[in-house]
Amino acid sequence: MLRLCRSLQEVPWIVTVNSSAGIISIVWLVHYLGIFLLVGTGVFVNLRVLGVAGRRQTISQLSGSLFPWTWTGLAMVIPTGFIMFAGQATTFYPATVFRIKMLELLVAVAFGVIVQRKVPQWDRVATIPAGAKLLALVSLVLWIGAILAGLEVPAWLPI
Repeated sequence: MLRLCRSLQEVPWIVTVNSSAGIISIVWLVHYLGIFLLVGTGVFVNLRVLGVAGRRQTISQLSGSLFPWTWTGLAMVIPTGFIMFAGQATTFYPATVFRIKMLELLVAVAFGVIVQRKVPQWDRVATIPAGAKLLALVSLVLWIGAILAGLEVPAWLPI
């Protein structure tokens, strides 16, 4: 796997992007904007499921207006995250905290998809089921964990 990581780091366009302060800064900016969209919209929907935000709208109304932004954020995060990873793949890949971050991110996205699919069902009942609230709470915890792990990645990388 490290051989693949090394090869990835040597792809000419990856080298060019990661060698240019201007270009890589734009990649980072787009990545963080994507994270804000992805996580922020998911947090609002989860808080609505928990009953602490957006009570003037049904869950379907709120999620209907936010989920397109969620998917836009994910579409921004995946390619920019790949570019950022590819430029230092041999450093990131072996780092345990990076793997934890990626696992939490994947599970958080999966939980987000489950929430999105269940929203119409939850709108049809008088009160939001306890299982839905637990799902929303776990989703929030996963996003917080992914963000915190992401913040820790640079601290745990070898210099």
